[in-house]
Amino acid sequence: MIKHGCDLPVETRENMRGGDGSVVMRAFLEGGELGKNRLFSQLTLAQGSSIGYHEHHGESEIFVVKSGNGIFNDNGKEYPIVAGDVCVTPSGSGHSVRCTGSRELELIALIILD
Repeated sequence: MIKHGCDLPVETRENMRGGDGSVVMRAFLEGGELGKNRLFSQLTLAQGSSIGYHEHHGESEIFVVKSGNGIFNDNGKEYPIVAGDVCVTPSGSGHSVRCTGSRELELIALIILD
């Protein structure tokens, strides 16, 4: 199967998980294509936008920072993130992320069901 980038579904979410601004989600896979995963998407956070703090239960989430920079909150402790960084939130843990740079923060997000 090949899915061309121009054909991938795009959704904009405002105030995602109680965060600020908007997050654009481009789904790489969806529905039955996901197998034992809940989400596999590119997330683009505009300057000053964020995904609010939330916990994962029965699933883990991985972010790969594709471009830009931001702050990743890992269970209440904040870390700067840049392109190439990988952020892992296992089941039972919480996280948030915000774009702090002068350009968009692009993440690849994968949510794996336990």
